[in-house]
Amino acid sequence: MTNSDSSSNPLLRTPLYDLTLQQKAKFTAFSGWEMPIQFSGVKQEHEVVRAKVGMFDISHMGKFVFQGKEIIKQLQGLVPSNLSRLKPGQAQYTVLLNPDAGIIDDIIIYYQGETTEGEQQVTMIVNAATTDKDKTWILDHLSSESIQFEDLSQQKALIAVQGISAETFLQTFVKENLSQVKLFEHLNATILEQPGFIARTGYTGEDGFEVMVDPDIGQQLWRKLSELGVTPCGLGARDTLRLEASLALYGQDIDETTTPLEAGLGWLVHLKTLKDNFIGRAVLEQQKAQGVTRCLVGLQMEGRHIARHGYPVISKGKTVGEVTSGTISPTLGVAIALAYVPAELSQVGQLLDVEIRGKTYPAKVVKRPFYRSPSKSKTVI
Repeated sequence: MTNSDSSSNPLLRTPLYDLTLQQKAKFTAFSGWEMPIQFSGVKQEHEVVRAKVGMFDISHMGKFVFQGKEIIKQLQGLVPSNLSRLKPGQAQYTVLLNPDAGIIDDIIIYYQGETTEGEQQVTMIVNAATTDKDKTWILDHLSSESIQFEDLSQQKALIAVQGISAETFLQTFVKENLSQVKLFEHLNATILEQPGFIARTGYTGEDGFEVMVDPDIGQQLWRKLSELGVTPCGLGARDTLRLEASLALYGQDIDETTTPLEAGLGWLVHLKTLKDNFIGRAVLEQQKAQGVTRCLVGLQMEGRHIARHGYPVISKGKTVGEVTSGTISPTLGVAIALAYVPAELSQVGQLLDVEIRGKTYPAKVVKRPFYRSPSKSKTVI
């Protein structure tokens, strides 16, 4: 996911805008869109996702569809994760890399299998603020003659239903058996008797689904889920939930100046099993051999002082790093943060300080994620 940006252009609105307006959402500018930041309150929305189920309008995210010969092979040159192992119905969270192995964006690739004519089908979800950049980068590196590409970013509604009860509530409106869909699997489904796409993925650290449908079906589904008691949630709770789960926010925790190895995303880099070349491989091989000089770490503050984005990290009186994200964890009741620090200061238990408005406050490097849901499988593709 990505952080907000400012623009002089009019803000876009999702197909669910009017419904969320009726539900008294408070809105904010986010990546060129007018998005709900909260409804009943960030803490309440956060807690309902952890304890039961909530839903998020994420229709602002980029939605690409590819069809053609050897799409997986062509996409392989853009990412460090081994896509050849994907079976139809499976997905891979990964990153687009520049030649310096900097992260252009974090994305999810959904492999949908082959048509009867032997053409592969892939759906890709990207961040809202990077949609145009990603589209240009990808198409510049693919063979346009052999691939059909559709940008459905403004043509589809996308709803995230998240929480331990997500399956039970969503199943009411879906023909297919959702219990058969494992984490990071997906399927073409019948939703409110109409075709749609469902993936068991999300950005909250809880079990849940992301549902892509036509705008009118998305509106109907949002209404019906609301009537069943599913709590509408905004970007505020989405941010605190993802931070507890140590999920990266594009534009803050990761960007084109950070590599996946520096960002703690080494599990996405398959240098041993992936023999094909990909953009940025040489840099990652060098970092793997020599070690990185800085790392993204989890911090827990002493007391309730919040270490926010951009705050300096201090060691022995000197600035050694910077906070990328921080909040008071609603689940844990402590102040948590992510920060880049020198590799030699990244060990769990390392004592550091964070400068907050001219004063320094103690922090300690802790294991990530800060929170792991007991109801969610650890297995991912």
